[in-house]
Amino acid sequence: MRDILKQMKLFVDNKNITAGIICIIILLFLLGCATVPITGRKQLSLVSQYQMLSLGQDSYEQLLHQEKLSHDKEKVEMVNRVGVRIAESAESFMRENGMHRELREYNWQFILIDDDENANAFCLPGGKIGIYSGILKYTLDEDGLAVVMSHEVAHALANHGGERMSQLLLLQLGGATLAAAMNEKPKKTQQFFLLAYGVGANLGVMLPYSRLQETEADHIGLVLMARAGYDPGKAVGLWSRLKSNNQSRPPTFLSTHPAPESRIENIKRQIPYALRYYKPQPIGVSQ
Repeated sequence: MRDILKQMKLFVDNKNITAGIICIIILLFLLGCATVPITGRKQLSLVSQYQMLSLGQDSYEQLLHQEKLSHDKEKVEMVNRVGVRIAESAESFMRENGMHRELREYNWQFILIDDDENANAFCLPGGKIGIYSGILKYTLDEDGLAVVMSHEVAHALANHGGERMSQLLLLQLGGATLAAAMNEKPKKTQQFFLLAYGVGANLGVMLPYSRLQETEADHIGLVLMARAGYDPGKAVGLWSRLKSNNQSRPPTFLSTHPAPESRIENIKRQIPYALRYYKPQPIGVSQ
């Protein structure tokens, strides 16, 4: 709850911060909280899974029409190969934890978007995964790509996008239900959704994941990639490369996924646990 309130304060006008926080606290008690799969953390949830899946499908179809997909056969095959292995890992992971129903409506799809200027990635509800080609210069190989994809899938499993969407609805539209928001301000609601999932939408501010959300995604993501046969130790190199970028504009991925030194050190501490699940597989072999 403290994490929810801390994140929300960033979006409240300074002049109305006291009244805003009071309203937030009241609404939180009235609306209740959902539980994050695996970690058990309580999170704000104003949007049902069905509604998120519907928005995810609509947004994915819109992206397919708006974005230019890559025709680089080798890179496209790599994205699909890594995606299949991470998806299978996620399904077995959730099944073993008694949460297979959370993925019953998932229809995994993987696309490589031809945009070398955009170093980003996302996983929409329903398993719709998009990789922007600009991030491949940081991932370098399949293990590096697995770090990014498993991290995004982990955010989806933990419903972090739904949590962020709920925060935006609460603060920007006064706690309106999704149905009301879609009827009254459909375009803005769609922008909120894309912003919540870091899909290139820009409302004048990037919405970074909270420290707790990033820690959850790091933990789950490392386990997912290890179970898929990818070396979790490669996560340190990937995040270090992203952080040490010397270009004038930092990678888009870091706008929503900050990587301070303390976080990289925390990832190092989590790697020994993830290695318990690691069974290397030859490159190009699916589970």
